[in-house]
Amino acid sequence: SVLFLTLLLLFLALFPGAYTCCMKISDEIPKGILRRVERFEIQKADGPCHLEAVILYTEGKKFCVSPWIRTVKKMMKMKHKIHRSKHHVRKQRRTRITEKKEQKQ
Repeated sequence: SVLFLTLLLLFLALFPGAYTCCMKISDEIPKGILRRVERFEIQKADGPCHLEAVILYTEGKKFCVSPWIRTVKKMMKMKHKIHRSKHHVRKQRRTRITEKKEQKQ
């Protein structure tokens, strides 16, 4: 049993993502869960995981879903846009628009 435990720890050290692979995916996901998604990861079929999936993380739970679900794609785009948007860029644009309106008056 000590040998088994040693081999298990060695495997986990060499392949840290191997034990987090999705083995099954769902073709449906309730919209209520999609609204609560805090973050997501894309699991590729290459490498240690042999199934293409999107891993959705909500408060304390993980869901493996198909990457081809339309609502999941939409949610990923929205989360990506929110993550990449820069506050100062939007602020600068608003300032320019305000300045143009003031110049016209």
